[in-house]
Amino acid sequence: MFKKILGFLVDSNEKALENMDLVVGKVNELEEPWELLSVQQLRAKTEEFKARLASGEELDGLLPEAFASVREAAKRTLKQRHFDVQIMGGMALHSGKVAEMKTGEGKTMVATLSVYLNALTSLGVHVVTVNDYLAKRDAEWMGPIYSLLGLSVGCIQQDGSFLLDVNEADTYSDIKLVSAIRKDAYLADITYGTNNEFGFDYLRDNMAIEESDQVQRGLHYAIVDEVDNILIDEARTPLIISGPAQESTNLYSNFSRLVPRLQVGDDYTVDEKHKSVNLTDIGIGKMEKWLNVDNLYATDNFVLTHYIENALKAEVLFQRDREYVVNDGEVVIVDEFTGRLMSGRRYSDGLHQAIEAKEKVRIQRESVTYATITLQNYFRMYDKLSGMTGTASTEAEELDKIYGLDVLAIPTNVPMIRKDLPDLVYATEKAKFQAIAKNIKEIHDSGSPVLVGTVSIEKSEMLASMLKHLKVQCEVLNAKQHEKEAEIVAQAGRIGSVTVATNMAGRGTDIILGGNPNSLDLPLKQWEEDHDRVVQLGGLHIVGTERHESRRIDNQLRGRSGRQGDPGTSRFYVSLEDDVMRRFGGERVKGFMEWVGLGDETPIESGVVNKSIEASQGKVEGFHFEMRKHLVEYDDVMNTHRDVIYKERRKILSGADLATNIKEMVHEDLISVIEAHCQGDSDEDWDSLALESDLRSILPLPDDSVLNTLKDLNKVQVLEAVIDYADSLYVQKENEIGSEDLRGLERIVMLRTMDINWLHHLTTMENLRQGIGLHAFGQRDPLVMYKREGHEMFQGLLARIQNDIVRAIYHVGQDRSKGTSRPQKVTAPKIQSGLTGSRSDIVRTSPTNFSKVGRNDPCPCGSGQKYKRCHGVAA
Repeated sequence: MFKKILGFLVDSNEKALENMDLVVGKVNELEEPWELLSVQQLRAKTEEFKARLASGEELDGLLPEAFASVREAAKRTLKQRHFDVQIMGGMALHSGKVAEMKTGEGKTMVATLSVYLNALTSLGVHVVTVNDYLAKRDAEWMGPIYSLLGLSVGCIQQDGSFLLDVNEADTYSDIKLVSAIRKDAYLADITYGTNNEFGFDYLRDNMAIEESDQVQRGLHYAIVDEVDNILIDEARTPLIISGPAQESTNLYSNFSRLVPRLQVGDDYTVDEKHKSVNLTDIGIGKMEKWLNVDNLYATDNFVLTHYIENALKAEVLFQRDREYVVNDGEVVIVDEFTGRLMSGRRYSDGLHQAIEAKEKVRIQRESVTYATITLQNYFRMYDKLSGMTGTASTEAEELDKIYGLDVLAIPTNVPMIRKDLPDLVYATEKAKFQAIAKNIKEIHDSGSPVLVGTVSIEKSEMLASMLKHLKVQCEVLNAKQHEKEAEIVAQAGRIGSVTVATNMAGRGTDIILGGNPNSLDLPLKQWEEDHDRVVQLGGLHIVGTERHESRRIDNQLRGRSGRQGDPGTSRFYVSLEDDVMRRFGGERVKGFMEWVGLGDETPIESGVVNKSIEASQGKVEGFHFEMRKHLVEYDDVMNTHRDVIYKERRKILSGADLATNIKEMVHEDLISVIEAHCQGDSDEDWDSLALESDLRSILPLPDDSVLNTLKDLNKVQVLEAVIDYADSLYVQKENEIGSEDLRGLERIVMLRTMDINWLHHLTTMENLRQGIGLHAFGQRDPLVMYKREGHEMFQGLLARIQNDIVRAIYHVGQDRSKGTSRPQKVTAPKIQSGLTGSRSDIVRTSPTNFSKVGRNDPCPCGSGQKYKRCHGVAA
């Protein structure tokens, strides 16, 4: 059955390519006629295509001519021509698929085809990259193509936004990005940027107080570069905009001193597969003795267990120079997939503070969430989504089930001739690294370039030290030098070069045999000789020092060699002490080696062992997929809530007439008050004091004799009289301050009320989620209970928002000493652009600047209260 399914998938892929081949033929037929067009005629094609779209023609009908236009523009500006397989890749992107293309096949050029075609709708196209460097590089690199065709290009970065300036350039090669307003960068036909910035701008837009403050114009079409990295690896990391909560306490430091006294095995156990640490009964007893408490898990001591768990995780599971580094007195997270520093991101729920206490650096305050969304739900909001990467087949199921994306494997332009050698398995890590260093020296002495992939900063520096001892000069590329990563990786193909990199650092940078000629101060003839020499030596040799949990990461490392038909080799070295082998199946291999009688320095080279390793990796990938699927199932609940609140916010900001809605809410609340307190037929049966109190909370009643006025009326008449009074009071308020000012006041009151209650809802939903797993002990599905209780909380949120609006709208701006109304200016919170963030534990956040706010100053969040009161700061 498995073979049938696999065969069906292969046939499906081949059939799709066959259909694409027919369209490629049509594009090629247009090449000669398009070469005869002048620049002005080629640019005029864009307006012609837009006119045909406006008359009802579909994008698919324009595809051959649009792709031919892009190909011709690339030939004239970049002096490069799209290959036929790149045309296929562009078609895959246009059809909303993931195009899997090997490294070096020119995915950046591929994107221009679908980008141009979809930009003709004038709805905007977002090209999403993994970092600011690639976003800016690609916008400037591909910009001349779009400029020749008459389209505008924007680029958003963490520290600014830019537009491609065609006015100052003498030639298309001189076009550069210039600073621009962020909104203008989004109004461009094509906008390049990172997943973080697109997501944060979406959240900030939904916190705006004025419609003019919003920058995005909708989510029409996105092409995600390195789609596996963003939609798979980064999927468990939520985007969060936050501000400071309570001050951090000394408890973090106290527990960081206690936890190292515990002994592994006796006092706590470590589950490496699930990456968790648990206290034993002995360990619990020790902590209770040290903390002088009778029961560590009593309700009153719940906070203590939170600090203990984080301190244990920080001490045991998080190692310096592997999961994080310490730079300038700050703990900075290292991306486990790329080896890059994730500056500004922080582990959530106090874990980052526990690591800061462990490293004895300044412990920063915890934060409170203002807005949040996962990348999974953000990208699912686009009308059309596609992506490209060199490695997606192993994650095809997840891309389909979560994002509805099919993976289409595009063939290489030139056949792949790289040789992937079997793994060498050693008994110990020491023996493995000695063999790696020896092998690198042999290859280096022959003149072949070597690219070495390591899993941590610690391992990369250790190997560099071993190579130095063998008198082998190498470039070390890890999270500590990530600013130079593109430059270092670009030259990894030079004769005799040895580059030691952390995992996939430098991803997105092309490795050319002989070195990148654009960055080398060499005569062209000399470079050509160097290139031919490296080809004769067998090309770039890839050395993997350890298998990653994901086969995809290993394939990415291998994919750095063998671009465009270049020769190359790759081999992974594995030891039984490696994390993957120790956690999955290493004992069986160890038993076999002992039975055969192999020593530590004698490796196994076996296809059976390779299959065992890959099977273990497949299990880990499945485990992580279930985690991400679990995450999106829970976040879908919050996403439903978020959609309702943000939709209402957008309606308010758009200038919709709110008076009718407000009057309806006021009428509903007045009916509820009278129904609650006027139970009998006459006023003798009514709760008069409660009735007056509740009415005064809604309406500014004129005097204390209001009940005397209602005394001789029945319940229906009372209701009519109160509603008439409320309506007349609203008309009076409008006459006093003017219709325009009242509309602005209504908008501010509604937005502020929604934002404050939404903030509290985010906190309560997070607390609910943390404790929902306890339902499993009662044989109830935690997800079902989370949906049920979350729905009840959301209904409560909507009721509170209405209640607060009704009780604020008549009183806001009221000068009670004179009984008159006056409009008050309410400002929005200032949101700073930036990241702080985690993966399952990490969060990316964009903090609000409260650093200069005094406790008695008005709170910048817009609540109208003093800061100490709004955020619970002790007076």
